[in-house]
Amino acid sequence: MLKSVRIMLAIDAFFDYEIWQMDVKTAFLNGFLKEELYMMQPEGFVDPENADKVCKLQRSIYGMVQASRCWNQRFDEVIKAFGFIQVFGEACIYNKVSGSSTTFLILYVDDILLIRNNV
Repeated sequence: MLKSVRIMLAIDAFFDYEIWQMDVKTAFLNGFLKEELYMMQPEGFVDPENADKVCKLQRSIYGMVQASRCWNQRFDEVIKAFGFIQVFGEACIYNKVSGSSTTFLILYVDDILLIRNNV
């Protein structure tokens, strides 16, 4: 929610935390599919010997309805493996406290804001 992002930016400004922005260029290509999906061979890549066959997708691709969800699920699994905890009530904000270091991660589709109290 936009309110949550604004609150996090206000916390950043109040405590003078460091903030970084990232854009994941190939985000939707990193999601794993849980269902079986097939597509026709794309133009220019058709195998002449097997022109009547289709491709079974193993990962999500841009333009799929499921692409955003697959990417989000994969990101959630990986970021939690690094010790981040999802903030209660806000699915796009993660927090990690390690000693005196506090890190917030805000995910918006394929854009990431990192907020930290030290470099």
